[in-house]
Amino acid sequence: MHVTDLFSLKGKTAIVTGGGRGLGEQIATAFAEAGANVVVCSRKVENCIEVSEKLKQLGVESFALKCDITNPEEVKHVVDSTVEKFGRIDILVNNSGATWGAPVEEMPLEAFQKVLNVNLVGTFLMSQTVGKIMIEQKAGKIINIASVAGLRGSNPDVMNTIGYNTSKAGVINFTRDLAAKWGQHNIHVNAIAPGFFPTKMSNVILERYGDKILEGTPLGRYGTDKDIKGVALFLAAPASDFVTGETIVVDGGAITW
Repeated sequence: MHVTDLFSLKGKTAIVTGGGRGLGEQIATAFAEAGANVVVCSRKVENCIEVSEKLKQLGVESFALKCDITNPEEVKHVVDSTVEKFGRIDILVNNSGATWGAPVEEMPLEAFQKVLNVNLVGTFLMSQTVGKIMIEQKAGKIINIASVAGLRGSNPDVMNTIGYNTSKAGVINFTRDLAAKWGQHNIHVNAIAPGFFPTKMSNVILERYGDKILEGTPLGRYGTDKDIKGVALFLAAPASDFVTGETIVVDGGAITW
């Protein structure tokens, strides 16, 4: 296979949750640029509609749907609509996420549960529902968006987010275990653990602690759209056909924050 074919998604169909902004929009754009048809969904469908229109200008098909990934009926609607339109689902990116900042001793139980419900249960629910289609196809790529916060403890002055950190650690091991379970169906399951990328979710932290974060980042900068697009494309494309159960860290070599 020629190297350009290894990174081609021509004719493939992808679902990107949280695709209306931030990393989700960047990943959806990468897939469209590589030739995939892309369905973008999130709770705020207006943002997804804007992104979908941009993707169509790249010469692929795309549509947007409202989806609370913790709602089984809405998840099923997204999956059924995608199959009805394109006949199959080749790629799923579990990108939708939530966070809540508070000292551990003051963290409301309902806030902790909400973060786990979106980040971990939502990832499970989307994977389970799409996975049934991929098992029938005997092929599929699932990419979970984790975080470096799920790999280690973090300075409470920078990330006092026990629920978020815990949920992303869960996503990482969910990735490992699902890869072990579904490898027999030729379904690849991998994760990306980003460091700090300027997004709506991270901007407050970067404004307050950006200097400290950059001091602990050997490459001396934050992530950009090209930094996440390339990794996501690799994991979605034939180039990664012998990679599963892995978490790729994209954080500029961060040593501490």
